[in-house]
Amino acid sequence: QFATRVVSCRAAELRPEDGGEPVRGFQVVLEDTILFPEGGGQPDDRGLIGDVPVLRVTRRGPEAVHFVRAALEPGAEVLLTLDWERRFDHMQQHSGQHLITAVADQMFGFKTTSWELGRQRSVVELDTPSMTAEQIEALERSVNEKIRERVPVVVRELAADDPEIETVRSRGLPDDHAGPVRVVDIEGIDSNMCCGTHVSNLSDLQVIKLLGTEKGKKNKTNLAFLAGNRVLKSIEQSHSTEKALTSLLKNGPGEHIEAVKRLQSSVKLLQKNNLNLLRDMAVLIARDFKSKPVPSQLFVLHRKEGDSEFMNIIANEIGTEETLLFLTVGDEKEAGLFLLAGPVEAVENLGPR
Repeated sequence: QFATRVVSCRAAELRPEDGGEPVRGFQVVLEDTILFPEGGGQPDDRGLIGDVPVLRVTRRGPEAVHFVRAALEPGAEVLLTLDWERRFDHMQQHSGQHLITAVADQMFGFKTTSWELGRQRSVVELDTPSMTAEQIEALERSVNEKIRERVPVVVRELAADDPEIETVRSRGLPDDHAGPVRVVDIEGIDSNMCCGTHVSNLSDLQVIKLLGTEKGKKNKTNLAFLAGNRVLKSIEQSHSTEKALTSLLKNGPGEHIEAVKRLQSSVKLLQKNNLNLLRDMAVLIARDFKSKPVPSQLFVLHRKEGDSEFMNIIANEIGTEETLLFLTVGDEKEAGLFLLAGPVEAVENLGPR
């Protein structure tokens, strides 16, 4: 928590991150804040101003702008409360990214060109066309060794003209940057210009799990990872899935893959047999219609089970030059398929209707 004063409050709209209608509210600037505005690849914090929820925090030059639904009185003293669970999660992911970036560079010369802190997982974009499974395994082993070594993480502020800035890893300052330059040091491992929130010791990361790579843009590789509590949550999710599969498949986790393969083979065989039966049935239905002593010019049929091939076989067997066919397949209460075929004039008239 943090006590501060309201500097300004003006009406504004907020566009939700998932789209949808804009939310009406107010942009509030405070004398100072403990809520981090989005930046440097890290999302913003959440929390309360008094009892008013903060829905978004953005940066405007040197100011943090808090979006809230209720107006706040300029000059009023307010108590800020930080959503610590969200903040600590972001700290773990961001410090984890710095560690992965530094070690990937030291071990393999892979530079980080950008990164994203996602809701479920985070991604580091590396300047390499590919990474081998052995490199990923070695990188994961190395970053977790650093965590076990309990390396301190220190934040420093340097003057903008300090010559030491030249030695710090950076992707450059924002155009509207003002004031000192913030540097985050992982002792003996990395020194990086950064505005984000970080742990004070690598041991706070608990563990890092590298999830594998995906092809990125322009000969880059995206390396996905989880840090800290996200690893525990992922294991809990996997364990729940494993228990459910054990119950459904009636065997142990080690046999799940083989059991699913057997089920897939069985389903494929059943589908093949079902298709063959449907084709035979289509031919028989058509022949039964054609064998009637008094020929009809209209054939209508609905079946829950069937597909477009089933309908096409019937249409081809009966012939559409003299007979008008209206065939439907699928569940009556859900989506399905239909086929209207027959004399040109009839189809042109009935089709649009």
